[in-house]
Amino acid sequence: MLNFPTPVIAYLLNFILEERSLAYLLVNKDGCLSAWGGKLAAYGVTNVKEGGNIKEQAFFLEGLLPLDDFPIFLPRIKTEYGICADVHLFPSEEGDWVLLLDATWDEKHCAFIQQQVNEFGLLQEKLTKILKQ
Repeated sequence: MLNFPTPVIAYLLNFILEERSLAYLLVNKDGCLSAWGGKLAAYGVTNVKEGGNIKEQAFFLEGLLPLDDFPIFLPRIKTEYGICADVHLFPSEEGDWVLLLDATWDEKHCAFIQQQVNEFGLLQEKLTKILKQ
């Protein structure tokens, strides 16, 4: 493990917990939920039940679980509730972990940049037409 000062690690952990609305699910290889925590309600995941089928409790995970032996990172995924999240899935001996981190700011920032690029392209097109006249 890398050697980082304790204050740096504490800051990062606090940032992730508070600003990125960390939530997690632990799913057995048979698709049943065995543990959960964090701010699941922020992603529209409510009324979770131990032993319940994850596909019925978090539809956006349909087809992703069970994992093979490698992790998956899905950036800026919209849940069925329209909430944007970075989804990290990784296997462990206990089962498959699903980490959710709020990506709303990233989504808005990327959309803003894309809009600026589009507007610049339109202005460039107009200028080209004017110069050709």
